[in-house]
Amino acid sequence: MSNFRTWTRQRLNKRFGLQQVSQHPILQAWLSAPYQLNDFEKMSASYLREILVERVDFWNEEELKLKFIGSIISLVNFETPYFSAFADRYLGATVDGEELSGEPDMMVAKGTQEPETPYFCLHEYKKEIDNDSPDPAGQCLASMLVAQAQNADAFPIYGTYVIGRNWFFMILKGKEYSISNNYAATHEDELLDILRILKISKEIALEEAKK
Repeated sequence: MSNFRTWTRQRLNKRFGLQQVSQHPILQAWLSAPYQLNDFEKMSASYLREILVERVDFWNEEELKLKFIGSIISLVNFETPYFSAFADRYLGATVDGEELSGEPDMMVAKGTQEPETPYFCLHEYKKEIDNDSPDPAGQCLASMLVAQAQNADAFPIYGTYVIGRNWFFMILKGKEYSISNNYAATHEDELLDILRILKISKEIALEEAKK
């Protein structure tokens, strides 16, 4: 069984026949979907951004999670009767004869106490400076492959990975995946976009869960 940490996009492409596409319509629809943030969400994001601007260059991964990312996830509030946000929980499956497993930093999955079927938003958080990961996108994509294997339908898998101030959004549909350009959380408008996109993620999951 191989851990998510050992995978890069090149290896995943070769082993599982994946193909990266630059402008996947599902990714574009996710990134551009409208959502009206309320005043509290905007004010909270502004407060968190000020802290990030001052400290992101010096935080390690745990500090980045504790002092910024966790607060952004709390603003989204993935806790519903249908699914929850789970941190550092085991995720594994056999994909095309290959056993993949790991503990994503965060995943949104069916269940309230224990994760069941993952819906999307599998995160890998990496510090800004001296990042020793060979391919954070590859790690996230490996997690998404497992989530795809655990979903019986054709529901696309949505993912996010974070390197310091930079957020990247991903989708996996069949054998195709697509990755957004970076959104810098130190820029006010881009941080609001990050929050909006995560809010849309919740709405997409609710629609799927209610089917």
